[in-house]
Amino acid sequence: MTTRGADGDRADGDRAAREPVGGGRRAAVLGSPIAHSLSPVLHRAAYAELGLTGWTYGRFEVDEAALPGFFQGLDASWAGLSLTMPLKRAVIPLLDAVSDTARSVEAVNTVVVTGEGRRVGDNTDIPGMIAALKERGVEKVEEAAVLGAGATASSALAALARVCSGPVTAYVRSAARAEEMRGWGERLGVDVRTADWAEAARALTAPLVVATTPAGTTDALAPHVPERPGTLFDVLYDPWPTPLAAAWSARGGRVVGGLDLLVHQAVLQVEQMTGRAPAPLRAMREAGERALRAAAE
Repeated sequence: MTTRGADGDRADGDRAAREPVGGGRRAAVLGSPIAHSLSPVLHRAAYAELGLTGWTYGRFEVDEAALPGFFQGLDASWAGLSLTMPLKRAVIPLLDAVSDTARSVEAVNTVVVTGEGRRVGDNTDIPGMIAALKERGVEKVEEAAVLGAGATASSALAALARVCSGPVTAYVRSAARAEEMRGWGERLGVDVRTADWAEAARALTAPLVVATTPAGTTDALAPHVPERPGTLFDVLYDPWPTPLAAAWSARGGRVVGGLDLLVHQAVLQVEQMTGRAPAPLRAMREAGERALRAAAE
């Protein structure tokens, strides 16, 4: 399922990124696969609300091998880039500077091209997670669980460093992943404990559960949602709701979804790339919701 119906034809989006009008700037999201990305919908909604009529935002299918060549083609018309998998770590050697936030997890999802042509990397996923949780009334918990490992999981740990006062248990599929997550915990100052994925149903009893896995991975956990669940933060947004999120809501638990994260991190990206703040969060969220509804039809 993609957002093509609401986002416009993919080729048109890419053409717009190459051809800014009215002296505007260009930005885009890069990744592989990328056709499903809602980022163009959110950023274009922000440009419209802010009156940035000359600004364009496209999307490009770019893998790790193609990323250096894409960067060589960046010129003064570019304001910035959003990065999704598998580029969040591959981009770091190509940057002139990296923020402390991004460096803390070795993951960059935002590149701002300055007036001097410098490429500066940041991570808006971490503050985006914190803002999404705060919006739903979650500011402090005594313990948490993370489902999965990888770049998104490490960003989740960085966010939990500010939200969780106690231990975080990461449920992973291999000893190597467990060691990696414990290493991130030491680096970020989080008391990370690890457990095998086979025991993942136990995670659902934590007051805050962050699911960072690909679509379908947590579906088998849906029947194990407890009678009085706490908060689930599921970073997916398409398809939505996931079976786990639906079961969680049915039990009366609080759910923070991937669209919440996507909107909050995109707000920060828009502010950095355009220099205009605050970015129009409500308009961006409504545009994202419309796109998901259209994609589901």
